Amino acid sequence: MVQVLECRVRIILGVSMSRKHVAVLMGGFSSERPVSLSSGAACADALEAEGFQVTRIDVDRDVSAKLSALRPDVAFNALHGPFGEDGLIQGILEYLEIPYTHSGVLASALAMDKSKAKSVAAAAGIPVAASQVINRFSFPAEHPMKPPYVVKPVREGSSFGVVIVQEDQSRPPQIIGSSEWRYGEEVLVERYIHGRELTCGVMGDAVLGVTEIVPQGHSFYDYDSKYVAGGSKHVIPAKISPNIYQKIQSLSLRAHQAIGCRGVSRSDFRYDDRFSEDGEIIWLEINTQPGMTPTSLVPEMAGHAGYSFGEFLRWMVEDASCSR
Repeated sequence: MVQVLECRVRIILGVSMSRKHVAVLMGGFSSERPVSLSSGAACADALEAEGFQVTRIDVDRDVSAKLSALRPDVAFNALHGPFGEDGLIQGILEYLEIPYTHSGVLASALAMDKSKAKSVAAAAGIPVAASQVINRFSFPAEHPMKPPYVVKPVREGSSFGVVIVQEDQSRPPQIIGSSEWRYGEEVLVERYIHGRELTCGVMGDAVLGVTEIVPQGHSFYDYDSKYVAGGSKHVIPAKISPNIYQKIQSLSLRAHQAIGCRGVSRSDFRYDDRFSEDGEIIWLEINTQPGMTPTSLVPEMAGHAGYSFGEFLRWMVEDASCSR
């Protein structure tokens, strides 16, 4: 509670800084471009309402030249996917000495690589699922592990390319080795975890609430569940025991710190309580560039903690720095 109050004091003290010039970076050229445009537009509108001078930048290959000419006080990173959350745009911003939001170069690169992020999390004592990385061109004809398991691109977001292999499937999915696959050469093969989808946000050193995600008409939290109206239901606070709730919060903060995140992050979990309330908690991944519309998960969590969307974004702008 003290940490949350400190965050709110920073927001109040930062009001006089409203006329900062904020460049909102959005769009880009990854598979998540539509998601980023939605996040960026929502953030730009809210920051303008908070009194900031805002310039919207649809990121392309000339973004470095645009930023050099513009020289904003802060770059608000609303990009998603490769280039936006893998350390590349962060490196450009540090080179240009422009303060920016969210995580820095190393944490962004680590979090974007699901396998490396899992290794760091496991070393920090965070429970993760058994997994292996396989080059898609040498993917075995037989199952690489006993089904059910999940195949996902090592470096993608928004559930792009995720395939769940069920127990009744006699062979691995054929699309991984085909020309239709467009999500990189390396895939992560991971034990499928039964149970509930839980997620928890971190804001600086403060932990936000735990949300349960209930997909509507989908077997897991896929792209449509995330972005199509009515695709999922968000239950906050999640209806779980206080002990499990606190454990999810603690693990989220530990992951945020172990990977070196700054600003906001969101950790995703599976919680299997089919056989006991204690159940099994498995950390899946961390998102250093979570969705940023008013109804996205982390802004919803911030709202549950008492922040308006504008206050939440103001905190992020005031938290920005050149070295993350």
